[in-house]
Amino acid sequence: MKVVNKLKRGFTLIELMIVVAIIGILAVLAIYGVSKYLANAKTAEAKQSLGRMGKDAIAAYEKEGMSGTVLTQGTSTAILRALCLSASKSVPAAAAAIQGKKYQSAPSEWAVDVGTAVVAPKGFACLKFSLDQPQYFMYSYTSPSTASMIAKANGDLNGNGTLSTFLLNGSVVNGALNLAPNLQETQAEE
Repeated sequence: MKVVNKLKRGFTLIELMIVVAIIGILAVLAIYGVSKYLANAKTAEAKQSLGRMGKDAIAAYEKEGMSGTVLTQGTSTAILRALCLSASKSVPAAAAAIQGKKYQSAPSEWAVDVGTAVVAPKGFACLKFSLDQPQYFMYSYTSPSTASMIAKANGDLNGNGTLSTFLLNGSVVNGALNLAPNLQETQAEE
């Protein structure tokens, strides 16, 4: 009778191949999950910034604007509310600056718009919105009418030339600026 020493017994080739296959599958799932997590973390910048732009637009709209003339006793004037005028350009000015990379804006890029009729700020300066940290997205603000506004963020996180778009719409209803309850997202993780 032959005694087999159990200490010298090892794994079969098939057992080792199964373990390697399982580890490979887990690695693929982990890489996919981490890349998805990173893309979601980067898009949080756009969502947070557009939310802030929306709040800034409401604050600018609620700011009372009246004529600079002195009122005589016993008279009144209407409270005038107005949306900020459109920004003349986005920050950064071209999508190539954020294509697969971050962009560090200068403070002057956010404060460039000044109205021509009256020295009054418009665009980002009117909103009092700016970013001082490097950004993944290109931001724009438009007010296509006296009763609506659109804040937009475009990004190209993977650098393939296809832009993702985040939109926040707002409109004046019954004398108040109302924002859409949700952002419109197109190709959010591009």
